[in-house]
Amino acid sequence: MLRVTNGRVHDPGNAVTGEVRDVWLDGGKVVAEPAAEPADVATLDAAGCVVFPGGVELHSHVAGSKVNAGRIMCPEDHVDHYRCRTDVTRAGCGHTVPTTYLTGYEYARLGYTTLFEAAVPPLTARHAHEELRDIPILDTGCYTVMGNNHLVMKVLSDPDEERRAARLRDLVAWLLHATRAYAVKIVNPGGVESWKWHGGPVDLDTSVPPYGVTPRRILTGLAAAADELGLPHPVHVHLNHLGVPGNVAVTLASMQALAGRRAHFTHLQFHSYEATRSGSYASGAPAVAESINQHPEFTCDVGQLVFGPATTMTSDAPMEFRLHHLHKDKWANSDIEMESGAGVVPMRYSPRQLVNAVQWCVGLELMLLIRDPWRVFLTTDHPNAGPFVAYPMIVRLLMDREFRREWLEKLNPRVRRFTTLHELDREYTLDEIATVTRAGQARVLGLADKGHLGVGADADVAVYRDQGDRERMFAAPAWVVKGGEVVVRDGEVVAAVDGRPLGVGLGDPPPLAADLAEHFESYSSVRLANYAVEDAYVPDQVLIPCAQ
Repeated sequence: MLRVTNGRVHDPGNAVTGEVRDVWLDGGKVVAEPAAEPADVATLDAAGCVVFPGGVELHSHVAGSKVNAGRIMCPEDHVDHYRCRTDVTRAGCGHTVPTTYLTGYEYARLGYTTLFEAAVPPLTARHAHEELRDIPILDTGCYTVMGNNHLVMKVLSDPDEERRAARLRDLVAWLLHATRAYAVKIVNPGGVESWKWHGGPVDLDTSVPPYGVTPRRILTGLAAAADELGLPHPVHVHLNHLGVPGNVAVTLASMQALAGRRAHFTHLQFHSYEATRSGSYASGAPAVAESINQHPEFTCDVGQLVFGPATTMTSDAPMEFRLHHLHKDKWANSDIEMESGAGVVPMRYSPRQLVNAVQWCVGLELMLLIRDPWRVFLTTDHPNAGPFVAYPMIVRLLMDREFRREWLEKLNPRVRRFTTLHELDREYTLDEIATVTRAGQARVLGLADKGHLGVGADADVAVYRDQGDRERMFAAPAWVVKGGEVVVRDGEVVAAVDGRPLGVGLGDPPPLAADLAEHFESYSSVRLANYAVEDAYVPDQVLIPCAQ
């Protein structure tokens, strides 16, 4: 048994706001205070510290083929960023795309204990699970990419609405079960497939070959299927026109199309741009934030830009192709058969570059303008907008308006003409930081045992020494506890326990429909019998139940 004592507990999920109280841990869970102190209790004296639940990361790119492509493409990313082997940890390297073991250590050093890989095509799911198993300490899961999948679009082309909805629901369940994944991911719905057919960017009602379905039907159909299945997490949506000036129009139209259904909009910063008269970038954050404010069924993560090196990687292959032509730098592309595409382009964000300065402001504007911290979450879309190790600095930017103003002075001075960040005075509280980095993310993921410190919660705790410099405070926790065991002390890993794989409990889904199975066998490079991820790749997977 372990007791964390004398700390000021911030547990928004249980309405605990800075109360000095003990947290008792036993058997991997938070437990009630025992009537008498056990003889074998170990104690962490958290006097002068704040106590948070373990951090939850609902959107990051840490495993799979595109991540490995990024590691291979950027040897310069590893030269000055490495950690040597210790008695506890393995060696690792990489800054924007760290190796698997280093990914786990670095997240744990920040107080995180749960991590989701945000985009896995079904054909590469087996490989992604192998890498997720390599990540120490953290519980992990992944989302299955479906927004340009031929089987999905074939079903959606059925003119019979009722039959179409039933078949799509069964197909989504089958795909999630086959990939041992957690949620439905939609990336540039229809846009990747259009690009493969030499088409241009798509709007919501563009007919996409070869089945003639529209992005609107893909979005609404998959969102309905997720709701009907009662998935713990709603559809996880990467919208059309990522990174394009003026894309706020399709963002707002997509939100209107999904109104009334649960939806999570990811890296929303990249989708919140107005266009200037010259066709450049201006902030559309106020309009997007107001749409989120008006729709309690929506959540989002921000994808905050971080100045310095980044490695962009996404299933949005046409976006990466455009980025490559813009920067004339390295580029990798992958056509994932009938399922998706992917691209990787390394780049560097600069505060003096006006477009990057606008992007940096837009992310913070969204965090400050969306009123409910339970519906907007801190991410960097790692490593697309920058590495996750920048979280402590971003927390300080949210909590300290003077620090934000100091940074604004470092930006291209024209940025004030195109953004509103300099007008915003809001400062996040510790409770709000606990919400946007763990409690809110656990709730939208449907993880009832995570993101809080109530009795029955997982024994995942992060203890930070309270200090005025919030960046230093959150960069080196005094202790991090995973499953009741201390894994980090003073910012260094002292134990490398194994995390658990997380999946969704769908029961036994119906078999793939005969016409879809025939289509698969006719065109795929693998046999259908070899497609599904075997149990051996996710041993002891924890299945989170669907809503009844």
